[in-house]
Amino acid sequence: MSFADNLKQLRKERQLSQEELAEMLDVSRQAISKWEQGLGYPEAEKLLLLSGKLNISLDSLMSTEIVQTSGSASGNVTGTIVITSPHENVIATCYKVSSSGKMSGGKSSPQYALYGVSNGTLSFWGEPTTFLGWYANKELISKEISEIYSAIQNGVATYTLKYSAKTERKWMRIKIIE
Repeated sequence: MSFADNLKQLRKERQLSQEELAEMLDVSRQAISKWEQGLGYPEAEKLLLLSGKLNISLDSLMSTEIVQTSGSASGNVTGTIVITSPHENVIATCYKVSSSGKMSGGKSSPQYALYGVSNGTLSFWGEPTTFLGWYANKELISKEISEIYSAIQNGVATYTLKYSAKTERKWMRIKIIE
């Protein structure tokens, strides 16, 4: 997904019209339309404002794969969850998760990676993240992200990854093990 797709998806999730979003950012509705069509980008100042108004990080907004930020129409999922990754032997306390964009590789290589984002000191590199797992396809990582946000929204304290792929590393390659 591109910035244009991310913006359109987020605007619809937040149940905002192009006009309402334009008012929030003090731009024209046509500007929002152009951004959503991929015909231009907002200035840096407007990107920061957009990030704040839609309650999403800039890296998520600009990434090729949108970070799912809501399990509700309001988009305000709060709380933390302890995520256990059985294949990576990782346990992380997170308040949200993010995925990589589609990665290149052979048929037996993972296509996506999942990261847990924890509350912590924001640095030049962004928020603290922990690698959680590899995924064979977009459907599986999307399903995992959806279930994690549902668990956070419902106040569940722990979650064990269900759809991550078991992998093995050989030299510099990662291969999914059936």
